[in-house]
Amino acid sequence: MPTFGLQTGLQNTSAAELLGLWRRAEDAGFDAITVWDHLYSSDLSSYECHEAVAMHAALAAATTRVRCGCLVYCAGYRHPGVLAKAAATIDHLSGGRAEIGLGAGWAEAEYAAFGIRFPPLGERLDLLDEAAAAVRALLHDGKADVAGAHVRLRDARLEPRPVQPHLPIWIGGAGERRTARVAARNGDGWNVPFVAPDVLARKRRALDDHCGAEGRDPGDVLLGVNVVFSDDEASLRAQFGPRAEAVRAGAVVGTSVEEATDALGRYLAAGADQVNVALRAPWNHGALDRAAEAVASLAH
Repeated sequence: MPTFGLQTGLQNTSAAELLGLWRRAEDAGFDAITVWDHLYSSDLSSYECHEAVAMHAALAAATTRVRCGCLVYCAGYRHPGVLAKAAATIDHLSGGRAEIGLGAGWAEAEYAAFGIRFPPLGERLDLLDEAAAAVRALLHDGKADVAGAHVRLRDARLEPRPVQPHLPIWIGGAGERRTARVAARNGDGWNVPFVAPDVLARKRRALDDHCGAEGRDPGDVLLGVNVVFSDDEASLRAQFGPRAEAVRAGAVVGTSVEEATDALGRYLAAGADQVNVALRAPWNHGALDRAAEAVASLAH
C-alpha cells in the first residue's frame, strides 16, 4: 500500500505553529510527518529557521501515530555517529516511529555562515555514501567500524538500541547515478524532491537498476517524492519565494480536490511508494485539508 506524508519546513514559523500543524496532519490521516534540515530558510531569504534534530524530537513527542522523520539531514552538518545516536533516542521518544533521512547538502551560504567547509559535489557525495554506511551499521547492527576518507568509527556502539529492530533510512536527492546508488546500497528508501511524474518514473528505473547491481531486491528500497500543494501562483511564491521555479515541476496548483487526487494518483502510477506533500510557512491550511481529502480517497 502507498503511504502519504507531510513534509514541513522549519523556516519563518513558531514552535507552537508547528505543533498545531503536526497534530492537525496526524488527525487528518497522513501516514508520516517529516521536518527538514536547514540553518536558514531554504531560499536563503531569511535567517529565521529552527534546528532539525530538536524539532524532529519535538515531532516525535507531539504525535502518537504517524511515522516521524527528517527529509533530509545534511551529511555535512553533523557526524553520522552523533546523528545515529539522536535518531535512536528519537525512536524512544516516539515509541518506535522514527525514521532518518540523509542527503549530500547543497546550501553553500549556510556552510559558509557557520564555518563548515563546502566541498565539491563529488566529495559531498562520497561523504554521504560513508555517512549512510555508518548510520546503517549503527542503527541496524548496533556497532560500526568505519575507516573511510571522511568518516571514521572504531568499535562504535549504539546503546540503547532503537525501539524498532530496523529503523528506516532514507537517502534524499535527485541524482540517478550517485545518489540512487547510495540509496540502493545503504538505504531503505530514496526520496526525490519536486519532479514531474514522468521524471519520477525514470528515477524508479534507475533505482531498480542500482538495486540489481548491489544485489538487492528492488522491492526492498522504497521510492518517495516530495510535491508542493498551492492554491495559485501567489500561494506558491509565498511559500517558496525565489525557489518557486526550482519546485514548480513538482507543484500541484489549484483548489480542487479532484485535481489533487489526480495528481497524487499520477505519482503513484509512476512508481512512488510514498508521496510527501511539502508545505512551507505561511501555512496554507486549506491546501493541507485538500491534500488530506485526496489522500483519504486514494488510501481507500
